[in-house]
Amino acid sequence: MGGLTQWEGKKNVGYLDIVGIPTACVGDTNNVVVGKFYSDAECRARLEQQAIVHVSEVKRCTPSIGGGQLVAAGLLAYNIGGAAYCKSTVDRMFDAGKIRAGCDAFRMWNKAGGKVVRGLVNRREFERTLCLQGIPASTGR
Repeated sequence: MGGLTQWEGKKNVGYLDIVGIPTACVGDTNNVVVGKFYSDAECRARLEQQAIVHVSEVKRCTPSIGGGQLVAAGLLAYNIGGAAYCKSTVDRMFDAGKIRAGCDAFRMWNKAGGKVVRGLVNRREFERTLCLQGIPASTGR
């Protein structure tokens, strides 16, 4: 999952993120123990496992996408969770064949704890750019 380490960063010790969710390694929130040390090998394995889980969830909800849209949606799902992705405007637009609108909808996910977070704004623009790759500029789809 290109881009995850760029946006998630890496911390080998479990901690609470900006909204209080136990997190470790490369943004992993699955069964994390705050204060526990995770080796580089554990972090690598956790990253690979969670990337597979989240891309699988995206493919289950949006089976028609691939390429840049799949990579971008996988990055989004890794950050917001598969369930949130599957209920998102991004998914609904992709399912309706409105790819450009789906890519634009990434921008909606720029808040944490109800507040706009500059890092999420930047991340969503990165994901949107990935999503738009290969879509002709003149198409409304």
